[in-house]
Amino acid sequence: MIQKFRKHIDKNHTLLKGKKILVACSGGLDSVVLTHLLKLSDYDISLAHCNFSLRGKESDEDEQFVVHLADKFSIPVFTETFDTKKYGSENKLSTQMAARELRYRWFDEIKRDFKLDYIVTAHHADDDLETFLINISRGTGLRGLTGIPAVNESVVRPLLPFSRNEILKHAKENHLHWREDSSNKKSDYWRNALRLEVIPKYKEASNNLLQSFQKTQEHLQESQLLIDDYMALIYNLVVTEMSDGYRIDSKRLQELPNTNAVLYELLVGFGFTAWEDISELVKAQSGKQIVSKTHRLLKDRDTLLLTQITSEAKKTEYFIEENDEEIDNPIHITLKSTKKIGNSTPTEVYVDKDKISFPLQLRKWREGDVFQPFGMQGKKKLSKFFKDEKLSLVAKEKIWLLCTNHKIVWIVGMRLDDRFKVTPDTKHILKITNTP
Repeated sequence: MIQKFRKHIDKNHTLLKGKKILVACSGGLDSVVLTHLLKLSDYDISLAHCNFSLRGKESDEDEQFVVHLADKFSIPVFTETFDTKKYGSENKLSTQMAARELRYRWFDEIKRDFKLDYIVTAHHADDDLETFLINISRGTGLRGLTGIPAVNESVVRPLLPFSRNEILKHAKENHLHWREDSSNKKSDYWRNALRLEVIPKYKEASNNLLQSFQKTQEHLQESQLLIDDYMALIYNLVVTEMSDGYRIDSKRLQELPNTNAVLYELLVGFGFTAWEDISELVKAQSGKQIVSKTHRLLKDRDTLLLTQITSEAKKTEYFIEENDEEIDNPIHITLKSTKKIGNSTPTEVYVDKDKISFPLQLRKWREGDVFQPFGMQGKKKLSKFFKDEKLSLVAKEKIWLLCTNHKIVWIVGMRLDDRFKVTPDTKHILKITNTP
């Protein structure tokens, strides 16, 4: 296997040559063989082992085994212990997904802190087949059938062309030792059930299953590349990049054939799952929206606006105390007493300090809000004011209001309320500035 492995690396993973590599090592058969193959091939490697605290003493023994393996091969080793169940509970993740997040986040930290180049994992052909079948059972598009990527940014998987039987044979021929994960023998996980019960029978019924599967995946990957090339052309026709996200021209999108498929390809990387709702959103009225865990898709006239959801965006109210001369969050505001009044601008206003009381409130606008625009006698609804200003839905959501005692003092960056303007009777002037 060593010669086949070296040939594969030389042909398909030349990026690893002369680089510093972090090997994800559980202590199991696959990662031990990967470590051995890379060591025999004279790569500069370090090991990283995650103790997920899921199997008590057995997990601790796995960690000790990896430490001894690194000592045997005279290579550096990193270990970390996680409270995986607690992390999963706090973040509403399954144990498997929690372990995955913890693992790759830690790997990235090691890579950055110790200036390593790549992370390699021991995924192999049987893992790829299992993932393929799992994705089919859950329902997936073409992308979900193209398999585990051999290279995904800084993560490389050099064992993907090799079967579990080839890996086991190499381990036995070289008298390697490894740890057996007792949880892998239980069929309570769908992946384990596939590995232990379904795939062995599938292999019995179909000669050369893995080889045929790999050829099929090559064809699927070629089809996906064709779609990617097509989408690169479509992207420029319907998508405009903004500072805070993307604008999709829904009118032009509907003129294209296979609209739903195109929309899927545009949004698949942003965590959306409600594809039927998204298809309906294209023809929906302005204001309708769909959210994923990380992004929001909003219908605004003839466009779909895709923006990221941040923790800051969820907060809609802040307070400014009397001794606050400057704040940076959520926007930059400075407050300064002055004796002279200058020219008011959308980003700088002068107010009668005696007409306001602290703490001032900085908040988002709400339906039903009214104010008295500077220079006018009567009041006006903010919704009508925004409509007259021709603000988009996204632009309206970016607006902040400076308020006192539940009254609007200033639509920040736009208009002062006439009730708080400086008059000849004003004794104390406050200059308020917003620096975008």
